[in-house]
Amino acid sequence: MNDHVRDLASVRDATERLLTAAAKLDNASVAEPSRLPGWSRGHVLAHLARNADALVNVLEGRPMYASADARDTDIERDAPRPLNIQLADVRESAARFQATGAAPADWSRTVELRNGVTDAASRVPFRRWVEVELHHVDLGIGYELEDLPEDFTEREIDFLAERFTAHPEVPPTRITEGTRAWSTGRVATEPEITVTGRQADLLGWLCGRRDGSALSTEGGPLPALPPL
Repeated sequence: MNDHVRDLASVRDATERLLTAAAKLDNASVAEPSRLPGWSRGHVLAHLARNADALVNVLEGRPMYASADARDTDIERDAPRPLNIQLADVRESAARFQATGAAPADWSRTVELRNGVTDAASRVPFRRWVEVELHHVDLGIGYELEDLPEDFTEREIDFLAERFTAHPEVPPTRITEGTRAWSTGRVATEPEITVTGRQADLLGWLCGRRDGSALSTEGGPLPALPPL
């Protein structure tokens, strides 16, 4: 079961780690490229702030974003800001998200995110945790997939394996790090391919942050995963 209270605490801790690390940057380095194609570090920080507000919208029953164009426009608008304004915005929007999460609510209800995707309200804090952790890595400032909390990595692998389950473009696949195993891809009696590697490398491949070259496969080549 999803524990939204625990996840909100994890979001708060992850946000503090990110803010502490990003505070060591300067205005010039914020304008430098992040690890995300076409985005500077300022784009990543702006996205994190606007995503927090978007998830407040979700929890309060409003559309996540006014439109896809509005989402992109807001990020482009906010990306060039100086470091101190970026950090203040990330911190203040994170506080708004935490305050909304602390309000009495029916956490079993279904909420709508982007593109018609729905989920339990209780999983929204975990989704925010994913945003903060992975985009911290995307900043390219010394925080790597190997530094992610172990329980987060396992849950995100669970989440992504579930997301690709029954996907017509992904062959039946077994993913393992030697102890745990996950099934994903098209449903079949037996997996066609087994992918083995460290948890950080498995997560990197599943979330599009690594090319999978550190993984080993049996039964066929490493599946090409569709964009998230």
